[in-house]
Amino acid sequence: MEWSVVLSLLEAHDLLIAREVIQRGVAAVFVLAFLSTFHQFPVLLGERGLLPVPEHLERLERLGRRGGPTLFHHVPYSDALLRGMCATGMLLGISVVLGLPQQGPAWSMIAVFGAMWALYLSIHSVGQVFYGYGWESMLLECGFLVGFLGSHAVAPPLLMLLFLRWMLVRLEFGAGMIKMRGDSSWRDLTAMDHHHQTQPMPGPLSRLAHLAPRWWHRLEVLGSHAVQLGVIWLVLLPQPIASIAACLVILTQLFLVATGNYAWLNWLTILVAFSAISDSFLRWVVGGPWPGWGWQHWPVIGAPVPGDPSPLWWQLLVLAVVAGLLVLSWRPLLNLFSSSQLMNASFNRFHLVNAYGAFGSMTEKRFEVIIEGTLEKDPDTAGDEAWFPYEFAGKPGDVRRRSRQFAPYHLRLDWQMWFLALRPGAQAWFVALLERLGEGDPGVRRLLRRDPFDGRPPTGIRVRYFEYRYADRRERRESGAWWVRTDRGVIARL
Repeated sequence: MEWSVVLSLLEAHDLLIAREVIQRGVAAVFVLAFLSTFHQFPVLLGERGLLPVPEHLERLERLGRRGGPTLFHHVPYSDALLRGMCATGMLLGISVVLGLPQQGPAWSMIAVFGAMWALYLSIHSVGQVFYGYGWESMLLECGFLVGFLGSHAVAPPLLMLLFLRWMLVRLEFGAGMIKMRGDSSWRDLTAMDHHHQTQPMPGPLSRLAHLAPRWWHRLEVLGSHAVQLGVIWLVLLPQPIASIAACLVILTQLFLVATGNYAWLNWLTILVAFSAISDSFLRWVVGGPWPGWGWQHWPVIGAPVPGDPSPLWWQLLVLAVVAGLLVLSWRPLLNLFSSSQLMNASFNRFHLVNAYGAFGSMTEKRFEVIIEGTLEKDPDTAGDEAWFPYEFAGKPGDVRRRSRQFAPYHLRLDWQMWFLALRPGAQAWFVALLERLGEGDPGVRRLLRRDPFDGRPPTGIRVRYFEYRYADRRERRESGAWWVRTDRGVIARL
C-alpha cells in the first residue's frame, strides 16, 4: 500500500460539513461567552466586584496556592484589561464565524482557537463560583480540540473527529450514569414530574412542559435513559448508524433547549454531535440517495476524494495531540464506571478531557430568595406595602411575569441565586450583593431586570424566602399569574 493511501485513511473527506458546523458553532459560543464575561465579570469579580479577583489572588498567594493558569498571575488585574481580553476573544470568534482564518494554512485554526482557549482559560481560572459550571470546562475542551480540525487547506482529520465522538460519549453516558447513581427518581421514572418547575432557570415553555400528563413525563425519563445510556454508543459504529444516533442526541438536546435555559450546554452538545454526521447522510436528508454503509467506510461514508493527502507534518501533529489526549482520557474513562463517579470534574489544570453530568440530585420543590428594599425612614416599623422587590433578569420573581429564553447567553448571577435558594446562608458573594444594593451600585443594577428605586439607595434591605410552583390552568385563568408562591418568612435584614 502506498504511503499516500495510508495517510488518506486518516482523513475524513465525508465530514467537511461537520467541520464547518463545529468550528463556526464553537466560535459563536466563544463570542457569547466573552460577551457575557464583558458585561458581567467586572460587576461580579472585578476591581469592585462581589468577589474581587485581586483579593482572590492575594488569598491564594497567602495560602501558598497558585490556582489555575491565568494571565493575572503575571499582569495585575484591571477591569480594562479584562474587557480588552474579551473584545479580542470576540473578534477572533467572529472571524471564524465569517470563515476568514479557514482560508489560511492548516495551523491558522490552531492559532485562532488556541488564542480563544487561552484567553478564556485565563478568565475561568479566577472566576470562582460564578464560573464553576460544567459548560465552562466543556467550552474550554471544545475550543482546544476544534482548532486541530484544520483549515480548508487540509481534509478534516479523522482521529480528531473520533476524539470528539469520545467527548460526546463522556457527555451523554456520564450524564446518564450520574442520574442512575445519584437519585432514585431517575430509576423509578418520576424525575420529570417536578424538573420543569424546579430547574434553575425555566423558559417560556417550561410551564407547558410541567403541566403535561404523567405518562408524558415517564416517556421523557425513558427517552433520556435510552439516548444517554444506549444510543450514544452507536456514534462509534459505521455510517449511517453513527449519523442516525447523533441525530437522536440532537433531538433530545433541542427538547432541552425548548424547555429550559442551560446557557450553552445543549448547543455545545449539538455541535459535538455533528462529529458523527456525514456529508452523505446530510445529502440524503435533503433528498439525495440513501448513504451506503459497511466496514469499508468505517467511520466515514465513501472513499476519500482524489487528490494529495494532507502534509505529513500535519498528520503527525494531529496524531501526537490525539495520543496525548488519550493518555489524559484514562481517569475520565475510569470515572464513567466508578461507583463514586464525579460530575463536572476536571482532572488537569487545562480543562482537557473532563467528566460531565447534570442533575444527579433532583429537587421536588422550588424555593426563591427575594430581595426587597424600602425608602421608609424606619425600616423596622415599615409595613409590607412599603417594601419593593428587586427583579432579576431570568430567575422567577414577579408571579405574573412569564419566564424568558436567555440561553445560550449565561446569566451568572441568576444561576447563583438558584443555588443560594437551595441552601440559604451568608455566602460572601451574597452579602456583598446586599451591600451593593444598599449603596445603589450602578454596576449591580445593570445586572437586574428592575431596580424599584431607580438607583436611589434604599434605607433598608430584607431577604424573603418563598416556595414557588406553577399555577395550574384554573389558577392561570382566574388570576393571570404564571406562578403561585407561599411566603416562608424573612431570613435576613440589612
